[in-house]
Amino acid sequence: MDAYGHLRILVSMILGLGITRVLSGLSRRIQSPVRSEGMLAQMIWALIVLLGAVHFWWWEFGLRHISDWYFGAYIFVLCYASLHFVMATLIFPDAPLDHAESESFFMDRRGWFFAVFALTFGFDLLDTLIKSREYLQGLGPEYFLRLILGLCTAFAALRARTLQGVALVGAVWLAYDISWILRKYDSLQ
Repeated sequence: MDAYGHLRILVSMILGLGITRVLSGLSRRIQSPVRSEGMLAQMIWALIVLLGAVHFWWWEFGLRHISDWYFGAYIFVLCYASLHFVMATLIFPDAPLDHAESESFFMDRRGWFFAVFALTFGFDLLDTLIKSREYLQGLGPEYFLRLILGLCTAFAALRARTLQGVALVGAVWLAYDISWILRKYDSLQ
């Protein structure tokens, strides 16, 4: 097995745990609609985490072009994948408390969530540089704009005072992110 194949297995396991966490949380919302009334912000951000994890899995296929792997790069990619799992656990926590998945629980702890969300953009830049300068140039100038918009989104959602504000910021980011993915990552190269 080549180095990328070895890395891909562990990344898949980590992302799979995060995706499972989000899908389980969303399915609980469907199973108990009365308990999930007014949880729009949490559900939008859960969809953002789900899309982010799936997208990460997709674009990391670009790592197959790297022939020489070093332990630092290996750990970096695993840490990046782990950020998606951490966000999934912050959206749908383990806490056995009855209100652990409530919107107020999410709002009270959103600082951690949005800090990790913001951190993913720094990791994204480093990850892109690992792939190659040509890869970075292929993404065009909008790539840097996307990184800045992502950081601004994290800050705006953190500063939003209401659930509706957090939901609105998330909905705008989700629409932009879907557009970005369809325009830049529709096919593997």
